[in-house]
Amino acid sequence: MQPTEFSATNRAASADLSLRRYDLDWLRIIAILILLFYHTGMIYVSWGWHIKSAEHSTVMEQVMRWLHRWRMPLLFFISGAGTFFALKKRSYGTYAGERVRRLFVPLVFGMFVIVPPQIYIEWLFRGRFSGRYIDFYPEVFKFQAYHDGGKGGAFSWHHLWFICYLFFYSLISIPVFRWLKSEQGQRFMDKIGRLIARPGGVMWSGFGVIFISQLLLKPYFPEETHALVNDWAYFVKNLLLFWFGYILISRPAFWQILNDQRRILLAGTLVCTVLLYAIGLVYDTEGPDILAWEIAYLTNSDCLMWFSVLATVAYGHRYLNVNRPILPKLNEAVYPFYILHQTVIILIGYTILTRTRLGVYDGFLVISLSSLVVCVAIYLLLIRPFKLTRFLFGMK
Repeated sequence: MQPTEFSATNRAASADLSLRRYDLDWLRIIAILILLFYHTGMIYVSWGWHIKSAEHSTVMEQVMRWLHRWRMPLLFFISGAGTFFALKKRSYGTYAGERVRRLFVPLVFGMFVIVPPQIYIEWLFRGRFSGRYIDFYPEVFKFQAYHDGGKGGAFSWHHLWFICYLFFYSLISIPVFRWLKSEQGQRFMDKIGRLIARPGGVMWSGFGVIFISQLLLKPYFPEETHALVNDWAYFVKNLLLFWFGYILISRPAFWQILNDQRRILLAGTLVCTVLLYAIGLVYDTEGPDILAWEIAYLTNSDCLMWFSVLATVAYGHRYLNVNRPILPKLNEAVYPFYILHQTVIILIGYTILTRTRLGVYDGFLVISLSSLVVCVAIYLLLIRPFKLTRFLFGMK
């Protein structure tokens, strides 16, 4: 494909764009549903989590190793894309106010209502606390930060870190998105269009930016903490994904480029997947760092992340960009479902681990499917029908 010329006519067509991308809605729903099974799987792998089974599954761990590099990056990319459509219909001030209502309010509500039961159950499970929940709850108001392994205090956002990061991304990106709509910003977008139109251009240009950010920040912030203040390498990586989602969705010509390069993106994803597991066979990623192997592993991981997200979006646009009567209902439910799911998993998982003798796979199925049913029931009976709960869970 020859480099595409992005004329003023193309810009005007982009400016008038008001199409809804149903594929993005479907991908968001699929990713969050997978997240429920992923967090259930955390009970049955060797990595640390809030409650743990004594039995672990190597197969499950290897599947989740791949999913970890795809699920949240995809959600940040989709969130950036959704922001483009949101700003087509809203002023920047209206958008900022909506972000406060739909992100900050659920985050605060979640930190005081949704997350504390998770910490309580973890303390019970680890033998740190033995009383009733009503006796535990005042610990939250000591405002002592939670630390991994149930250490520290009882104040945390746990899985709601995604909402926290997305809230900050939304606000700090307003000047960037405003600039991109300016004449100078549109010329910059024209340059991006010519760059990514080259064979494999969308793969390597985006990865190059991500690689440079991690090269500069990873030595100082090596761990993925989700704690904001000491997580700047991971924070910037996801911020870039958020911006890329906005940019690559902003012009139909960019959609076409992704579609045209989808087979290259899929091939890159498959190659990086093979390398992910091949490197894992010869290098212990949990052991002492060996610089050359660590660089190879981290570089390949970021390649896999970027290629898999783009391939998912490209193939999603080709095959999932269709409306169905159930889609608006699922799209409305998926956000409260995300807020609820980990607390429900931990409550049910604790019961299964302490009161039954289920093994890894039957326990996984019982916990994940039970959690799915309970989350849906809570949403239908307690959240969707009432104005207050809709507000607290960030629903329109």
